[in-house]
Amino acid sequence: MSITKEKTAELVSEFGASDKDTGSAAVQVAILTECIAKLTEHLKIHKKDFGSRRGLLMMVGQRRHLLDYIKSRKESDYKELIATLGLRR
Repeated sequence: MSITKEKTAELVSEFGASDKDTGSAAVQVAILTECIAKLTEHLKIHKKDFGSRRGLLMMVGQRRHLLDYIKSRKESDYKELIATLGLRR
């Protein structure tokens, strides 16, 4: 489940250093979080969609690696990001 260009642009402007900053780890985590939320809702309806479930698990793993990277660089940014996105851990 992909997200719209408008939603992506909104996340980039909120979490990025500039409007063109699509590659920073914080922006990638925000976009992945949005995709994970949409895919989770899809899987609540379509319980036997194992291909999408595998994609979801890969996205969760990728987000976890990016969050670990942010935490290793600057822990205050990590805590602020997970509080803003409403993530546990």
